[in-house]
Amino acid sequence: MLFTVFIIVAILLGIALIGLGITMLIKKNGKFPETHIGKNKAMKERGINCANTTDRLERQNYKPIDNK
Repeated sequence: MLFTVFIIVAILLGIALIGLGITMLIKKNGKFPETHIGKNKAMKERGINCANTTDRLERQNYKPIDNK
């Protein structure tokens, strides 16, 4: 039973990867879609950055609290 599920999942993954490959070959300037938040136009318009950029900006603006 477990082996049949594994085979079905492997076949479905194979079909998905082949579909992505064919799409890349058929499209003009075919590339994988950009999924990184920092390069997504809609996220930029909303002012949303990726975690690395947010962390870098927070470190630049860091001011230690003086507890005296």
